[in-house]
Amino acid sequence: MSFSERLLEAGSEIWDAQKEHPFVVELAEGTLDEAAFRHWVKQDYRYLLDYARVFALAGTKADDEETTRRLTGTAHATLADEMELHRSFAADYGLSPADLEAVEKAPTCAAYTDFLVRTAHEGSIAEVAAAVYPCGQGYLDVADHMASLAGEKHRYTPFIEKYTSDAFRETVGWMRELVDRYGEAYPGERDAMRAAFLRSARLEHAFWEMCYTEEEWRV
Repeated sequence: MSFSERLLEAGSEIWDAQKEHPFVVELAEGTLDEAAFRHWVKQDYRYLLDYARVFALAGTKADDEETTRRLTGTAHATLADEMELHRSFAADYGLSPADLEAVEKAPTCAAYTDFLVRTAHEGSIAEVAAAVYPCGQGYLDVADHMASLAGEKHRYTPFIEKYTSDAFRETVGWMRELVDRYGEAYPGERDAMRAAFLRSARLEHAFWEMCYTEEEWRV
């Protein structure tokens, strides 16, 4: 069993909880309340800004040219492609780019991005790889599950198609290989990698709940 497989096994209950979350199930069926999806668009847009920063920071820690190129390239692709998809989603729901820029992170989004950015600054390259892996693998696995639940096309079909696309699968495959490479190369980092992976996985699940409940700051 590869190290990434062992991480996924350790987080299997979290993965199951994500797939069973009502946000995920209702999005797959096309019945998710528009307000919940709009909340996801706004909060995930803010999340992606920091996600891109994390990959850029990780690029400064990589010890070979190819990994540096791929990490910084992923940061660029997040800003250029994935965030453009979010702007497209936003326009469909009456949100302008200015509206997205003005969004305040909800508590869960802030907790997640704070953890990732702190890990990128203070952690090893192995920890960073493990910390970002649940987002990629989680979205792919959840979207595959959504595709299995979905019937006819509906307003949320583009979401499912984006996160089951060949391009996204390739990116997640590369992230998985990176986790395996660092888990093999730095056995002393495995406990820290596992802890980072599980923290991000739990925050991924919390992110779905945040969107479904339209979480905001209470005061």
